[in-house]
Amino acid sequence: MQKHMLSKIAVATLFGVAACAVSAQNIAVVNGKPVPVQRMELLKQQIEERSGRELPAEMEAQLKEEVIAREIFMQEAARRGLDRTPEYKQNLEMARQTLLIRELFVNFEKTNPVTDAEIKAEYDKVAASNSGKEYRTSHILVETEEQAKALIADIKAGKKKFADAAKQASKDPGSGAQGGDLGWSTPDSYVPEFAQAMTQLAKGAMTDTPVKSQFGWHIIRIEDVRDGQLPPLEEVKAQIKQELEQQKMGKFQDELRAKAKVE
Repeated sequence: MQKHMLSKIAVATLFGVAACAVSAQNIAVVNGKPVPVQRMELLKQQIEERSGRELPAEMEAQLKEEVIAREIFMQEAARRGLDRTPEYKQNLEMARQTLLIRELFVNFEKTNPVTDAEIKAEYDKVAASNSGKEYRTSHILVETEEQAKALIADIKAGKKKFADAAKQASKDPGSGAQGGDLGWSTPDSYVPEFAQAMTQLAKGAMTDTPVKSQFGWHIIRIEDVRDGQLPPLEEVKAQIKQELEQQKMGKFQDELRAKAKVE
């Protein structure tokens, strides 16, 4: 009798452990259907990927309620037969395509990572092509040539300071508020007419005649000139990596399209 009773206790204990193990795999049971914990983990992962930060622990209860609510709504939609409508099947197919294509691109990025050597090579290439001059430039932008000529005459005669004239008359609100200062840039940062006039000026010089561009009439002054400079590799490494990843992905997509037989 004692052995028989012990056997019953052992079996009951085993069933209890098994039940706990199954329960630990689910966050709830809705209308008799278990809701696996993986759904909550996947939702958390998706939210963190989109937001770029980890969700705090106190959000877990809210996540759980969201997953349970989705199961309730999904069951009701199925009960109404909405999972059998043509519209649902079309949307499901589009979602399947989107997810599968995303997996293709994620897999490509994992198997074709941008290396440190590629980043360094791209940095060196940019550095080699940026060996020219950089200019710290100021300008005043006005509507008409007459306005520009009058301002040039006043500045040369000492009636107005360049910075004051820029604040008062320039229609470029960004630089105008700064006394016309455009900061440091290379010539290719500007439209050709502006760049050509700028590179012909010596440090401290101002254009004698207005320069016409698609934006209006410019009065240009060179504040300073220096050899071209690049930020250290570590400062731009992430940006270069992103650009190279985009280039690789674009090439991969082009190759797939080129190989495909489209009739």
